[in-house]
Amino acid sequence: MFNNIPPITRNLIIINIVVFIASFLLPQLNDTLAAYFPFSPNFRSWQIITHMFMHGSFMHILFNMFTLFSFGPILEQSLGDKKYLILYFLSGLGAFFLYNLWNFIEYQQIYSQLESVGFNVSGYISDPESFINTKVSTSTKELIDELNPIMFGRMVGASGAIFGVIAAFATLYPDAKIGILFIPIPVKVKYVLPIVVIGSIYLGVTGNGGGIAHLAHVGGAIVGFILAKIWRKHLYRFN
Repeated sequence: MFNNIPPITRNLIIINIVVFIASFLLPQLNDTLAAYFPFSPNFRSWQIITHMFMHGSFMHILFNMFTLFSFGPILEQSLGDKKYLILYFLSGLGAFFLYNLWNFIEYQQIYSQLESVGFNVSGYISDPESFINTKVSTSTKELIDELNPIMFGRMVGASGAIFGVIAAFATLYPDAKIGILFIPIPVKVKYVLPIVVIGSIYLGVTGNGGGIAHLAHVGGAIVGFILAKIWRKHLYRFN
């Protein structure tokens, strides 16, 4: 069965699984390969790519790989190897960009507020442990607590790239029907995607995401939609 999956999708699934196992056996890889906010002292340039192959849990990678398995083969066959890879990686990059653009906006606001009360933000970012015994007001502590996830939180997962795949599929095959948990009848994908994207925007902007980078999903979906719209006119040329 696995050999029947087109080669690009199959290899992407294999790489994701191998990296997940490696990060489980070598936990230090999580710090090296996961993506950090570009202004974080933990950020490295290669993380822009490597974070797409990292996952935080077994259920996380299981869901992502099942989704890739469900939608990827059709797109790989219709778009061709080159454009399919472009779709996957540009969607992942779009996810990283939009997620960190929002982080940057929040970072600027928090930075300005902390500076206004005389807190050494740059020093804290460089060496937070040296500030452990520093006494600050309750409001300053709350701002620091908001800053920490931005500066030191990790972004992992292929979800942004896979949302790009789903968005491209929905754009090229809008009337295709998919099954959804708790809904007894298949639903056309062109109705499902907008609801998921709007929900992700709401959760990402309001901060009710529960540790999930919802705006990364949106970034990936936007890229996937744009690329599919551009390529749709020439779809039959690929075949």
